[in-house]
Amino acid sequence: MASDNMNTANSFNITSGNRSKFTETLVKAAMILCSLVAVAVTIGIVLSLIFEALEFFKRIPLSEFLFSTEWSPQTALRSDQVATEGKFGVIPLFTGTMLISAIAMCVATPLGLASAVFLAEYASKRTRDWVKPMLEILAGIPTVVYGFFAALTVAPFIRMTGGNVGLEVSSESALAAGLVMGIMIVPLISSLSDDVINAVPQAMRDASLGLGATHSETVKQVILPAALPGIAGSLLLAASRAIGETMIVVMAAGLAANLTANPLEAVTTITAQIVALLTGDQEFDSAKTLSAFALGLLLFIVTLALNYLSLRIVKKYREKYD
Repeated sequence: MASDNMNTANSFNITSGNRSKFTETLVKAAMILCSLVAVAVTIGIVLSLIFEALEFFKRIPLSEFLFSTEWSPQTALRSDQVATEGKFGVIPLFTGTMLISAIAMCVATPLGLASAVFLAEYASKRTRDWVKPMLEILAGIPTVVYGFFAALTVAPFIRMTGGNVGLEVSSESALAAGLVMGIMIVPLISSLSDDVINAVPQAMRDASLGLGATHSETVKQVILPAALPGIAGSLLLAASRAIGETMIVVMAAGLAANLTANPLEAVTTITAQIVALLTGDQEFDSAKTLSAFALGLLLFIVTLALNYLSLRIVKKYREKYD
């Protein structure tokens, strides 16, 4: 009787073990499949950009695309249409992208870092529990809402203020788009920098305080320098987010491809032009439509480089302080 019970228990254990092993194998296979799907989609996106961009560069020289200072992609789609030959110089678009992103970073960097230092080093637990979720609500607001806010509130305010002091301000300006975009990316910088500051070992704080430094001196001379690589990585990630923004630019900065460094004038960006080029019915054998893929490939390369650089910096930081 005891032998039968023991055999039954062993059989049950073997069955449970086999079932558990099968379940583990099934879950592992599903996870591998999901990873392969993500990789395949990424490869598909890159290949589609490359193939269509190559078709564009068969019609428009790469040198003209990279170094020309005029952007006017209107071309004739059929032989019976009258249109210009089109100008496909990316410099005005790239300049507008960098101008708006620079304004956004000038707004977001001090606000994001200041809020991160406050939450990590000075705020009480109760204050942190209230302020941090409220700050991160900004990250959940749709970008089209930011665009409405920029177009209906910020841009008219800038135009009215500029007019009062004698400045000529366009109804759509890089400054309006950059200011609102900066507010949008504050939570990204704040959240990442907060995590980096909290990752600094407590022993470094204790050593500084033990040597007689005040809390503020410890933050400025010990914690921030130690967290600087991680903070730099968060800033680069935020910059890549700003470069890829579309709706705020379309609604607040306009679509005029002006080559200017004046933030009070209307400019456009790479993402805004991609939207304009692919909106409505398009002929995908025209240089005008194919230029959107060339712009997308350029934007992909720029953001990939920024993301790679930021991840390398963050990885170096983590290896140093983990």
